[in-house]
Parts: sequence; structure tokens; C-alpha cells
Amino acid sequence: MMTLASLALPLLFALFGLLLAFSRNDLADAFRTGATEGLHTAFGLLPTLVMLMTAVSMFSASGAPAYIATWLAPVLAKLGIPSELTPLLLIRSLSGSGSTALLTQLYDTYGPDSAIAFYASVLTASSDTLLYVIAVYLSGIKKTRHTLLSAILVMLLGILLSGIFSRLYYPG
Repeated sequence: MMTLASLALPLLFALFGLLLAFSRNDLADAFRTGATEGLHTAFGLLPTLVMLMTAVSMFSASGAPAYIATWLAPVLAKLGIPSELTPLLLIRSLSGSGSTALLTQLYDTYGPDSAIAFYASVLTASSDTLLYVIAVYLSGIKKTRHTLLSAILVMLLGILLSGIFSRLYYPG
């Protein structure tokens, strides 16, 4: 027997289809206009994304994350964040796929039910790739005065809160 939840998406598509079929708008023209605007946006973002991906690759290849991780580990330990998470903290703000690879590596090393994996999961779920978000959402905006500072402070708050909540809620 199908539940209401499994029928929600098909019913929603059918409702929108019926609304569009009986509307007086030119659907083909609206689709073409939307697709054209979407492609213009994508092409406008392309140089920013290429620059960002190049910078992240160069930063990762330079060995700087490992150097910074050894410097930050004692500070994070005082905040209750395990030192094993330091590379993840650094890479998470730069690269989503890199942080996913590190998260998978932590799962393989410590096990998916370990405290390290729990902390890493909470941290990953409560943060985002800082530079990517800034590059994509603010690529057309000229006055971004306090954007980077605000984003860094929010990221640090997310790291601190993820450490606090992980200690409070880890079942082990």
C-alpha cells in the first residue's frame, strides 16, 4: 500500500503540470527565457569557479594545511575538539569534495561509530565550503565589505558549537 509521503512528489508534479496546462502563459517561451538566464548565470560564474578551484588545489598541494593543522591542534584540544579533526576543519572551508574524502578516511581509520567519526559528522553537517559560497553568491556584487570576516566568524562559531554539541550528545 502506498503512503501519502510516497505520493507527495508525483501529486505535486501533476498539480504543477495541470496549473501550467491551464495557464495563459506561453510555456515554451517561459522555458526558453529561464534556460537562457540560467546559462548566462552559469557562464558568468565559470571564471570565478575556475580561479577558486585552482587556488584550493594550489593551497592543498603546498602542504600548508598540514603545517597549519600542527599549529592549531593544541588550541582546538583546549576547546574539546580532537586533533584528528584539524585537517578536516581546514579543508572543509575550502573544498567540499576534499572534506568528504577526509571524512571517509576518518570513518575508515576510526570506524563509523567512534567519537571521532561522530564529531567529524556533526562538524561536516554544520558547516559549508566558505570560499565557494562567497564566490558563487557574491560574484555579481561589488560592495562586499565585511563578507569574508563575517563568513569566517560564522564558520568559527559553527566549529565551536559542533564541538560543544558533539560532547553533549555523543552516546559513548
